[in-house]
Amino acid sequence: MDKKFSVDDKPLSQVLQQASKGELQLPDFQRGWVWDDSHIVSLLASITLSYPIGAIMTLATGNPEVNFLPRTLEGVNLKKPKDPDYLLLDGQQRITSLYFALYSPEAVPTRDTRGNKMERHYYANINKCVDQFTDREDEGIISLPENRLVTTNFGRKIVLNLQTRQNEIANEMFPLDIVFSQDETMNWQLDYISNGPGQTDIRINKWKLFYKEIISSIFSYQIPTIELSKSTSKEAVCQVFEKVNTGGVSLTVFELLTATFAADNFNLREDWKNRKEEFNKYPILSRLESTHLLQIITLLVTYDKRLKLMNDPNPPAVSCKRRDILRLTHEEYNHYADSASSGLIRAVEFLHGEYIFSSKDVPYYTQIVPLSAIFSVLGREAEKSHNSAKA
Repeated sequence: MDKKFSVDDKPLSQVLQQASKGELQLPDFQRGWVWDDSHIVSLLASITLSYPIGAIMTLATGNPEVNFLPRTLEGVNLKKPKDPDYLLLDGQQRITSLYFALYSPEAVPTRDTRGNKMERHYYANINKCVDQFTDREDEGIISLPENRLVTTNFGRKIVLNLQTRQNEIANEMFPLDIVFSQDETMNWQLDYISNGPGQTDIRINKWKLFYKEIISSIFSYQIPTIELSKSTSKEAVCQVFEKVNTGGVSLTVFELLTATFAADNFNLREDWKNRKEEFNKYPILSRLESTHLLQIITLLVTYDKRLKLMNDPNPPAVSCKRRDILRLTHEEYNHYADSASSGLIRAVEFLHGEYIFSSKDVPYYTQIVPLSAIFSVLGREAEKSHNSAKA
């Protein structure tokens, strides 16, 4: 059996560089980046202390059967679209936070502990970072507002101004967003050492210690990386993704197919929205979800496949399990979606004939799925009395 994954340590610098070039992107079904300021500070402190921050998981691209629509990490701006070499399945919050704070010159769009939006820049306090008795997270790594000013008295009094390099050096605050730029870091270092009148030797020694404690720690930091091979099936990718993202809401097959179909320039979400508007005219369908429609379509697809292979020793089953839905192609959806929708409406008309007009009156709502599939297959034949009686 082919090995489905490999495990290796990758330099943080390599991972962030891959993200900046678009070589590492996200599958479009990934939800947005949401980490708050305190989480980012804690993460940066952990990196500088060489503490573990957990593994990340990637998927090698190139499998035509696992063709998710990709999107770049937030903060990454490519001059032109690029097909990624890898998709980031687990580690989005950490890698995006580190990219923003360490690789991008822009202020980091984050939130405070109350969820209020804010933009921050992150600095390392040199004096605090070289003091072994100082808590790195509480005092060593600090965040400043977008304007790089810390004020009191409702903004009337400025207590810290880091708007210029001269002010950064005077306050001995190193901007972490230049740490991976050797030229910028070298220039900052030279200015720092030369702008300490009568303290050159002290500043040199302090910088050496700071470089070892902070800059070198960031440069040498390794992230454990689990890489899924490109031969990994779509079903396996989805199962793995949900298992490693247990803290969030499980992805639905609709979200996963939306990302897959988007690679073919088909907007499944918009198509469902339009169909749902029509379904909403019928109170019985008020509880209908996108997954129900996909189940009906999958029943129709697997039914037709079974008919074509009935002479085989083991013809495929008629099914709408999760793995069957995930195997739906864009072409199959387009071919069967209208028929499935018509089956739903005919099922509603049948239920009306049984004096059922509200979704609450349907004892088991999942019965809507096979009932609609039956009406889709039978078409007008379903209206004949002997078929109607069976339904």
